[in-house]
Amino acid sequence: MVQYRDKTASAKQRQERAAALCTLCAEYRVPLIINDDAALAGALRADGVHLGERDMPIGEARAMLGEHAIIGVSCYDDISRALKAWQAGADYIAFGSFSPSPTKPDAVRATLDLLMRARAALPIPICAIGGIMPANAAPLIRAGADLVAIISGVFAQTDPEAAAREVAALFLAPDRDVHP
Repeated sequence: MVQYRDKTASAKQRQERAAALCTLCAEYRVPLIINDDAALAGALRADGVHLGERDMPIGEARAMLGEHAIIGVSCYDDISRALKAWQAGADYIAFGSFSPSPTKPDAVRATLDLLMRARAALPIPICAIGGIMPANAAPLIRAGADLVAIISGVFAQTDPEAAAREVAALFLAPDRDVHP
């Protein structure tokens, strides 16, 4: 899955970039999630939206995008927010930051214990975000993350494809379902 997240571009640039990415993702049959903007996701017929704490409620996004849209919710370090998001119809939730992140340097920190408690409490996929690199993703996956959100851990690497393959292989590891 690919998430389009751009906090600095103009509305026109975001529309153009997201549209190009939507076309590319469709060609490769990779779901595209638009960050923070259900209207843009709907206009592009993207696969879904990822909502933060200041974005529209899940119910409004669901009404706008339809029952088959993927709706993810940032829950930071708050398991009660995650439980409420699941009850409101979220398809996945995200916790983090787990490590220092150049994208969000002041983000709250989440813990492996939080992932383990969330995995025990939630029947939906859990995404770990924030400062994730191929070298630090395995403990998050073992603790219960079904997904990891990575930016610089792939795109800032000398060989982004190799970095992406390294992370993907972690999900196939024999100890994948063994939680610490």
